[in-house]
Amino acid sequence: MQATVRLITVLAAAAASLALAGAAQAQGHGGPRGPEVHGRGPGPGLVLDQRFHHDHWYPPRGYVVPALPGGAIAITFAGGSWYFHGGVWFRALGGRFTVVLPPVGIVVPVLPPSFVTLWIGGSPYYYANGVYYLAAPGQGYTVVAPPPDADAAKPAPIQGTAPATAAKPPPEPILYPRNGQSAEQTEADRQACNRWATTQPRAVADAEVFQRAVAACMDGRGYTVR
Repeated sequence: MQATVRLITVLAAAAASLALAGAAQAQGHGGPRGPEVHGRGPGPGLVLDQRFHHDHWYPPRGYVVPALPGGAIAITFAGGSWYFHGGVWFRALGGRFTVVLPPVGIVVPVLPPSFVTLWIGGSPYYYANGVYYLAAPGQGYTVVAPPPDADAAKPAPIQGTAPATAAKPPPEPILYPRNGQSAEQTEADRQACNRWATTQPRAVADAEVFQRAVAACMDGRGYTVR
């Protein structure tokens, strides 16, 4: 009973915050906490993904932010650019970024930090934030359409345990511009290095190799990485 009362109190506070933020925030545009807020904890504008007992919070589709969260991975697909961070996908929109559903077929080098493993038709699928992934050997993980009979699938007993080819990402590095680069230039260089890192052997299948490649690229562009 006490846990229920605490949950109602938290939800009421979140609703009050949304009402005070105005109509724009209620539609998911520019809330006080950006899409980098995900995981086990409520926040204004976030929604809880309870499917398959995933039980993580994410910003809704259409949520707009002025800048990408640090460490977002840039991915080129079908002539366009998408950005991935913590299980959330973005696209550029008039100088800002909006949360979107990724296209089927796009490949990301690493899985989200938290996910549910589903065995369907003898194959492991990985689920997070309304998106299903399949392993793409030598590339990473491909976004796929919801598999048949997904609703009847049973999640594996342990969530968020990446297969041997995809270790959990190490702590995000800190970048220091040695040559006085602006924040805008730093972000542009980081995105370019993310793209370059995906071309390196094993980087698409190993998060640690991926981040080492990014660090080497940023060092070459005049940044100290720690």
